[in-house]
Amino acid sequence: MPRRNGSRLGRRARSTRSASDHPRRSTRPANRGACASQRRQLACEAARIMRELGLVELDHGRRKAVERLGFSNKRCWPDNAEIQAALESEYRLFQPHTQRRVTTLLREQALAAMQTFAEFEPRLVGSSVSGTASLEQGVRLHLFADDTRPIVFRLIDTGIPWQAGDSQHRYADGSRQTHPTFAFVAGEVPIELVVLPDQARRNPPLSAISERPERGLDPQAVERLLSEREPEQADLAF
Repeated sequence: MPRRNGSRLGRRARSTRSASDHPRRSTRPANRGACASQRRQLACEAARIMRELGLVELDHGRRKAVERLGFSNKRCWPDNAEIQAALESEYRLFQPHTQRRVTTLLREQALAAMQTFAEFEPRLVGSSVSGTASLEQGVRLHLFADDTRPIVFRLIDTGIPWQAGDSQHRYADGSRQTHPTFAFVAGEVPIELVVLPDQARRNPPLSAISERPERGLDPQAVERLLSEREPEQADLAF
């Protein structure tokens, strides 16, 4: 009988070509669009809740939004960056003038504090950079010093009552470190000084929003922000 090896190979080759001619099935989950829609809805709802209730913590706003909308799938929950972006849009849309005045006041007090502690290379960080901070939330500055005593002496010289504490921060290498803090009130604005070691100039802690090293703004950058707002403030005076 004739051997069929060749015909088998031919059938295999035809079968392979035929299979390759069919379009591949998408491996993306069928509900990806629905999940993206839920993330947007939750981010917008969290931003609305935070603005209306004066909430500070993004996670608090996220969980409040989840409770109201009932989206239990955590994979469809927005991250901090998405909520922050929605919060900025919320303020621009619903209370631009009020928020602009608050932001200007916070940045002015931040600049004054940065000038007081200039030798410690201050950086403005947190929500007053993006313009979504409330008056109660105040200002946060990063200072750099391996020894906190000079900062304490400067605080004593100002004659302003202050409180010492500490706060924990995450770094890009996965570590968590606790750093000393000093809090006081300038006018009506709460100010928190977070004292980082000198080496943190190159490797600052991660931002809770972007998950990237939070380098902040130096005094010159804050001055530029304030000068950019001056025409808008003048318009409001009329």
